[in-house]
Amino acid sequence: MSELTKMTMVKALNSGLRASMEHDPKVIVMGEDVGRLGGVFRVTEGLQKDFGEGRVMDTPLAESAILGTAIGMTFRGFRPVVEIQFDGFVYPAYDQIVSQVARLHFRSRGSVRMPIVIRIPYGGGIGAVEHHSDSPEAQFAMTAGLKVVSCADPHDAHWMIQQAIASDDPVVFMEPKRRYWETGMVDTAETTLPLLASRVVRPGRDATLVAYGPMVKTCLDSAAAAAEEGVDIEVIDLRTLSPLDLGPVFESVRRTGRAVVVHEAARTLGLGAEVSARITEECFYALEAPVQRVTGYDMPYPPSRVEDEFLPGLDRILDAVDRARAY
Repeated sequence: MSELTKMTMVKALNSGLRASMEHDPKVIVMGEDVGRLGGVFRVTEGLQKDFGEGRVMDTPLAESAILGTAIGMTFRGFRPVVEIQFDGFVYPAYDQIVSQVARLHFRSRGSVRMPIVIRIPYGGGIGAVEHHSDSPEAQFAMTAGLKVVSCADPHDAHWMIQQAIASDDPVVFMEPKRRYWETGMVDTAETTLPLLASRVVRPGRDATLVAYGPMVKTCLDSAAAAAEEGVDIEVIDLRTLSPLDLGPVFESVRRTGRAVVVHEAARTLGLGAEVSARITEECFYALEAPVQRVTGYDMPYPPSRVEDEFLPGLDRILDAVDRARAY
């Protein structure tokens, strides 16, 4: 039976973490300020008080050490959930993630599992300073051995974090920080989707918008604006970035004949390039126009006062839809 509760994404993540920790005493949470402070975004608020310092651990400001410690703890049967405080702070841990976390299962011929979840608040939209807004998802999605997922709403946040923690494989869990305080209905009794599945969030017939994480809501807003002009746009939330689940995307594009891929990250070698290539390979004869991309620019995230010029917005998305429909 459904149990619908209105939550912010922060509260939904907290609820999902709490459920996993109650279910499995081997689940631990670790990271900078995750304990007494409850995290800079308050995602882990109250967990140390309820589960103790042995299961919710404040760490030094040393991301490589945090990941190295988590790797060692998996050898003792624990399931660490590591928080990287901001997306731009993950790079000191990049060597541990790529050289150890992603490879140990393969290197050990399957005898070693890496049930680590690496939580990363990512993307722009909060007016942050340098190193506090970034979109590194493609760097992890191209790394064999890692699963990479991104939630877009509170319901998915609540369930995907639990599914990620239950996985025996390492999961990079991308959280769109600009959506942390937006509310939505969460069915705390059940979910209908597995972790590694995309979904249609708005049906349509004239074009297909493909997005994930923070851009899903932007695409839904764009589709609503287009509907006022009589254009019916389908919106698909990828949810899983590695492995990609493109079956629903191909099905949609074969119906609409037009596709626009949207993400915040830089254009060159972003997820949009891979998704566009696969759509072209699989749906070539159904396409009525080249696949369009709406992305961030090939530059570091800019200062917060000009951030709106960098982030894809409604106008840029609708312009891409118009270009596709003009063919």
